[in-house]
Amino acid sequence: MPERITILGDGAMATVCSILLTTNGHDVTLWGAFEQSIEALLQDREQRKLLPGVKIPPQVRLTANDADCFNNATLILSAIPTQYTRSVWQRLKPHAPPGVPIVSVAKGIENTTLLRPTQIIKDALDSSFILPHSSFSVCALSGPNIAGELARYLPATAVAASEDQALAERVQSAFSTQWLRIYTNADVIGVELAGATKNVIAIAAGILDGLGAGNNAKAALVTRGLVEITRLGVAMGANEATFQGLAGVGDLITTCVSPEGRNRTVGEQLGKGRKLDEILQTLPSVAEGVPTTKAVLELARRFKVEMPITEAVHAVLFEGRDVIRALSDLMSRDPKPERAI
Repeated sequence: MPERITILGDGAMATVCSILLTTNGHDVTLWGAFEQSIEALLQDREQRKLLPGVKIPPQVRLTANDADCFNNATLILSAIPTQYTRSVWQRLKPHAPPGVPIVSVAKGIENTTLLRPTQIIKDALDSSFILPHSSFSVCALSGPNIAGELARYLPATAVAASEDQALAERVQSAFSTQWLRIYTNADVIGVELAGATKNVIAIAAGILDGLGAGNNAKAALVTRGLVEITRLGVAMGANEATFQGLAGVGDLITTCVSPEGRNRTVGEQLGKGRKLDEILQTLPSVAEGVPTTKAVLELARRFKVEMPITEAVHAVLFEGRDVIRALSDLMSRDPKPERAI
């Protein structure tokens, strides 16, 4: 059945989802937080900085109007960067329709609360007393999904994770195309944690690229990175198997090797000697891994989980640690047996 879907956000993934969902025959409204951004899109419907040459279909309704953005929606897609998710939903909650399921594609951890994206949405809506907890369901859609590749109709996969199996299957149906295959999963914690933590490892992978450290080093980093993010996930109640799947190792590999990945790019520039503030100012969109590094390290401390790669990335980003020194510290840690977790 065709859905009436409101997409919150006007970034690369929101744009790609508007194309994908329209192709599948759904009625799509795309909402942006800033009128000037939507007005620019209305001129030629192209994301020139994020996805040059990619056009938003003419049938997608573009708006910055809070009052009518949901427009009888049957499904809501939240494509807002994690650190802004709460403020956007607090802004829109007077207009949010009760009972309409919400799908999140954000990948991060909120710094102030250490909540995952679907938890942030629930928290923002529950606190309004407009949408009781029982009146809506949430789903996390994640996986190895580089937006530019999806826009070029290259084959990809994703995971729809929800405690509500019917909703996961509904999202699976809505998003599946000939080039995008969707799987379902009940492990929301694992899927969202994997999507957030892999960005931290991707920054480290980029640093290795910037240093010219080679493929042996990157293979070791990705392997041990998977171990430490799995370790955190299991400690927080996630299923270990999730991290061996598409949302885990699949997304981790893509993010660590793709030249289009923002977090890997941040790391690469750090490895080449540039300063973080300078790098972030030149990015056309948010690199979720930078603020998420703080939150992941705090979670590691809270759950007493050893995460040496995350600690090294945090030291480079926020403690002034030289990248060569950080790499040397990792390589000179005490010898120990290899463990899967």
